[in-house]
Amino acid sequence: MTMQDPIADMLTRVRNAQMASLKQVAMPSSRVKTAICAVLEREGYIKGYSVSEDAKAELRVYLKYHKGRPVIEEISRVSRPGLRIYRGKDDIARARGGLGTAVVSTNKGVMTDREARAAHVGGEVLCTVF
Repeated sequence: MTMQDPIADMLTRVRNAQMASLKQVAMPSSRVKTAICAVLEREGYIKGYSVSEDAKAELRVYLKYHKGRPVIEEISRVSRPGLRIYRGKDDIARARGGLGTAVVSTNKGVMTDREARAAHVGGEVLCTVF
């Protein structure tokens, strides 16, 4: 059976792994998932990630905890295959009033909402992290 929304699957795997207090989680790799992981690492939500160079590339995400609690309190999908959410440069909302981070796919790559506003570009809002 084919996967309808691989980004939602990635977010669910991360959410479930953190609820189980796992140190890492593995999933099939793609360029978008790798770009999302790069943003999450840059923002300090995960320790890091690695991509295997096999025929079927595997993305391994190393999760981060602070005082025994997951750093990511909430991670949710915004735009989905059935309802794409696009925002212009002036309409990109702040996640949780600026405390969280929205991950936006733009024509200049995948970046945070703050970076998109600074670069004056809009795009598809992939997910929010708090």
